[in-house]
Amino acid sequence: MGLLTFLGIIGAIAAAIAVIYNRLVALRQNRKNAYADIDVQLRQRFDLIPNLVETVKGYAGHEKDVFEEVTKMRANVSDANTPEERLSAEQALGKAMMNIMAVAENYPDLKADQNFQKLMAELSDIENKIAAARRFFNNATSEYNTAIEQFPANLIAGRLGFQKSEFYEVEEEEREVMEKAPDVSFGT
Repeated sequence: MGLLTFLGIIGAIAAAIAVIYNRLVALRQNRKNAYADIDVQLRQRFDLIPNLVETVKGYAGHEKDVFEEVTKMRANVSDANTPEERLSAEQALGKAMMNIMAVAENYPDLKADQNFQKLMAELSDIENKIAAARRFFNNATSEYNTAIEQFPANLIAGRLGFQKSEFYEVEEEEREVMEKAPDVSFGT
């Protein structure tokens, strides 16, 4: 009878470990999916930038430094090798995009241009989707980190390879960019 009790306890512990492990795997996968959603939106913004730059360049061709900076920042996004490098490059690109918006403010004809308005509306939509994807990612990260730190998972999570993950932090400067950037209310 003692052996059966011992085997029952071992079986219950093994089942509990399996349940905890599977939950942590699911939460980690959910976080990865959330990051992929951010990546999709950032890729859409990345693809929109050349059209926006060309449109603005048509009106403000002498603002060469601004266009070179955006082009350089866009190339840095392409050259990034890690998710951290990519997110950092995306933040720098967002800042460079603010310069394009500042240039556009100085050209009323550009602001009235239908193509520019359409591109700005697309950019506004993409920026809103990026913000939503970041919130979802940070929520998934919070759930994952909480699960790792809760008892009894905290006893085995580290041994099973689960490590606390970082949130997608938005720097104060980028937060200002996101709040100001895509202003689609053009007075004609």
